[in-house]
Amino acid sequence: MLNLDVLRVFLAVAKHGSFSEAGRRLYLSQPAVSQTIQGLERQLGVQLFIRHSRTAQLTESGQALVPMARDLLDSAQRVEQTMVSFQKEVIGEITIGCSTASGKYLLPGLIGHFHHLFSQVRINVMVSAREVIMTKLFSGEIALGISSKKVEHPDLEYQDFFTDPIVLIVPANHPWAGISQIMPADLLDEPLILREESSGTREALVDGLRQDDISVDMLNIAMVLGNTEAIEMAVEEGLGVAFVSRLAAARGVALGRVIEVNVTGLELTRNIYLTRNTQQLQTRVQVEFWEFVNNAKDFIKN
Repeated sequence: MLNLDVLRVFLAVAKHGSFSEAGRRLYLSQPAVSQTIQGLERQLGVQLFIRHSRTAQLTESGQALVPMARDLLDSAQRVEQTMVSFQKEVIGEITIGCSTASGKYLLPGLIGHFHHLFSQVRINVMVSAREVIMTKLFSGEIALGISSKKVEHPDLEYQDFFTDPIVLIVPANHPWAGISQIMPADLLDEPLILREESSGTREALVDGLRQDDISVDMLNIAMVLGNTEAIEMAVEEGLGVAFVSRLAAARGVALGRVIEVNVTGLELTRNIYLTRNTQQLQTRVQVEFWEFVNNAKDFIKN
């Protein structure tokens, strides 16, 4: 019979590629991790890792075991949470994947309110690219995802999470800082910092500018960055102007480091969605959080 704690050690080594790093994460000594893996290999009759001086590489057998081990641990967790649910308590752990800056800014407060209601629930947040979040949602590695784009698939269910305003920010000493608004054409000659092409912010900007017959190749693109916080800092340093989530810009605006400037006729927003995989068994914690978000629209808007 496979021991779940042994599988947790195996997955930690597989994830970090190191016996010592896995031990550090699990608060175990490196020899203890090594002995655990050796015992599992003897039990299964296969070699799971190729040992190097500082790293451990999965063998073909080890690679095959990874998804099965995850499934076993997930199933065990669902069993525990389901049994607890019969006690009319909400206890457990979920992981939410987030691919948007607005989600990162909104989630802490939302999780805090949820934890106030269900103090024995632990919520982990994974921030990554949209494609990574969707892959992990399909594999069952995460319970819920937050994204600015709907991926059409029969197994995915969505609910509205937040309407995210996208605003133009400029350095505090920029000539536009003292102007109430500019025209879209004014953007053509100004160094502009953009998100990557797959970003929801960039997609909304491209669609909005198209209404004024402005295409991306007409813009003076100073740089492309894959992180909203990095863009906000680049604007602070005077490297260009940028369109970002108003939530992401709030701190810089409050400190007077960047200024929000209106663009005539250009009102950009992104719809942010919460999604789940309906083919995955929903634990009570997941159901409660889904319903909590559905009933927390006023809090999210504020």
